[in-house]
Amino acid sequence: MGLFSSHEVEPAEIRETYGHALIAGEEVLAAFRSLRDTAFLTNLRFVLVDVQGITGSKISFQSVPYRSITRFSVESAGTFDLDSDLNLWVTGASTPMTLKVSRKADPAAIQRLLAELVLGKR
Repeated sequence: MGLFSSHEVEPAEIRETYGHALIAGEEVLAAFRSLRDTAFLTNLRFVLVDVQGITGSKISFQSVPYRSITRFSVESAGTFDLDSDLNLWVTGASTPMTLKVSRKADPAAIQRLLAELVLGKR
């Protein structure tokens, strides 16, 4: 999701902006936004919103149901690494989807939420 780190945003902000992409009963659980792009986790799927072009008028929605995630990793920020990394391996893709998350985000909470969603405990 770009070169810049993403910061956490409130689920209500995602519902307001991207509510048209949610289905009945779908709930935003966590969300991250970089300069232009957004990623969010709902109770049903992981969504990556990629704003393209100079004007930002072209927007790509990539939706991944949790059953398609074969593994994931969450790496905390280090002394010289300013961002945490979230990697999702999806069935049929050779490389992971990568999201850089601000060091202010809680990697343990992200790890726990993904484990609950991918392993079907939510």
